Amino acid sequence: MTKSISISYIGEMEYGEAWDKQKQIVKAMDEQQQEEHLLLLQHPPTYTIGSQRHPEHLLLGPDQLRERGISLFEIDRGGDITYHGPGQLVGYPLLWLDSSKGLDLHGYLRDLEQVIIDYLGAYGIKGSRKPEYTGVWVGDEKICAIGVKFNKCRHRKGFITSHGFAFNVKQGIQEEGFRGIIPCGIQEYGVTSLEDVTGRNFTVEQAAEGIVPYFNDLFGYSGSLNLV
Repeated sequence: MTKSISISYIGEMEYGEAWDKQKQIVKAMDEQQQEEHLLLLQHPPTYTIGSQRHPEHLLLGPDQLRERGISLFEIDRGGDITYHGPGQLVGYPLLWLDSSKGLDLHGYLRDLEQVIIDYLGAYGIKGSRKPEYTGVWVGDEKICAIGVKFNKCRHRKGFITSHGFAFNVKQGIQEEGFRGIIPCGIQEYGVTSLEDVTGRNFTVEQAAEGIVPYFNDLFGYSGSLNLV
């Protein structure tokens, strides 16, 4: 039996607002006042530094960040530094992982990767994993970064997920944001996008619509995309 979920494409939202929204939904889900969610959106240019805390992987100083209009957040997800910006589909799955049914937290990360791999496969593109890193790659270029937080429930058994994936859609996103950082602390590999690997044009909304069926199939949901 499939499960219900609320799936929304919000358009562009400031990073801090989206982070607060995730926290509110996680709390309400823990109290069983809201159903599970998948938030799909874009952010204005933003760097986020995860729990690994490697500030040396940010190559720009405060003045350069201001000149380029890039915000900076130190946040509570796993992983290193990454970029969010226009032309990238960001997905925040807020899901309850029931500990009474057994938990495989690493398996959850692999499932997020598989959603993107399956979506790429529909266009004849071979997405892959690298054993030492989280995320999805096409050859030696990263197309999707993944970093999550497992929020321990207070009112029921298990965890509620937050944060999620950042899937590069538009050509040129590599130049716009990733040049100012060492993405995820990885120096030996590059970054690519859906438009680069397919040679086709996409809107971020089209990518959101396309990914939803693969997310539903893999995680066992029956949600449809709502445009907010």
